[in-house]
Amino acid sequence: MIAIMSKLLFERLLTLAEREQQLAVEDVLFRMDDPVRSLFIVTAGEVRLVRALPHGLQLTLQRAGSGSIVAEASLFADRYQCDALAAEKSAVRAVPMTKAKTAIESDPDLASALMRHLAGEMHRTRTRAEILSLKSVAARLDAWMAFNDGKLPPKGRWYQAASEIGVTQEAFYRELARRRHVAAHLAEESRRS
Repeated sequence: MIAIMSKLLFERLLTLAEREQQLAVEDVLFRMDDPVRSLFIVTAGEVRLVRALPHGLQLTLQRAGSGSIVAEASLFADRYQCDALAAEKSAVRAVPMTKAKTAIESDPDLASALMRHLAGEMHRTRTRAEILSLKSVAARLDAWMAFNDGKLPPKGRWYQAASEIGVTQEAFYRELARRRHVAAHLAEESRRS
């Protein structure tokens, strides 16, 4: 689910950046309701946009890896609508919002590249919404894995996948355990025949 923007967009935005920021795991880049002052480009690692839900559940809205923009919608907002946290050791470059907007308004190629990028993000967002609309943990996990080339993240980051499909970590782990049990049972039956 990590989108990589076009080379033109990435390189042009990097030329506008005024500072780099290093983030450790779980460091906060910004919080919901903070004023939008910069557009952030991830140059290393991964930053997640998350929103706290009732009962302590955290929903991942975006995973921005190296070569991605964090919270593209912030271009058109006064305040951030969610929190941005480093999923791993990361580096971001900050482009002052005034510089970003001026460049986009004055450079048709940059504006076109941004529109293509935003269209891709819209497609990914719709896919995430479809996954969240599924009723069971099993169905959500199946859809998520299909969208992510059939691969789970490393074991220490399963909680992030649970957050992306909108279920508790416990429900996610139970589903994985159920799948391991079924696979072991099928392997045993196959061995017997």
